[in-house]
Amino acid sequence: MHISEGILPLTTLAGGYAASALGVAMGLRTIEDRQMVRTAMLSSAFFVTSFIHIPLGPTNIHLVLNGLVGLLAGWACFIAIGIALLLQALLFQFGGITTLGVNTLNMALPALACYLIFSPFLSIKKIPVFLTGFLCGSVSVFLSALFLSLSLVTAGESFIPAAKLVFATNIPLMFVDGLITALALQFIEKVKPEMLTS
Repeated sequence: MHISEGILPLTTLAGGYAASALGVAMGLRTIEDRQMVRTAMLSSAFFVTSFIHIPLGPTNIHLVLNGLVGLLAGWACFIAIGIALLLQALLFQFGGITTLGVNTLNMALPALACYLIFSPFLSIKKIPVFLTGFLCGSVSVFLSALFLSLSLVTAGESFIPAAKLVFATNIPLMFVDGLITALALQFIEKVKPEMLTS
């Protein structure tokens, strides 16, 4: 879900950088020393999973796991996702430097939303961790696909079909990402449950 350079108007690019900078600043302000390793680990997971491509018709979709990053990192998700996207842009030309702000916002804002919505569920014992993870993973991909599509629409009417196609091709990914997030949370609950409450 990367937007390449040379597509979006300057106003969208500037708005993406401004909003992402605010998110990173909040992440830096709220992150604690004990969360540094976790944030780096989540950034690595986000970086690596995007290389797992799933062929779908004329295109490929890839795993995201930004819901998992948001749920476990909170505001620091802007740091984790921003660093991973920067490295992808520099090392593999996924996205680009000019679109880094928009791409970070499209991934990190849904991650933060999932943290705010679903982290309270982890302390409610009646709601299974698996269900929380599935909903979190699915909603995060839904929101990221929606934001990416809306970003493309700002480039003009000629990009509306592409925006619709991007959103439609990510619908199956919502369920796959939700399932993997659910399994990951279930595993964490068994081996290191304190990660889900701190």
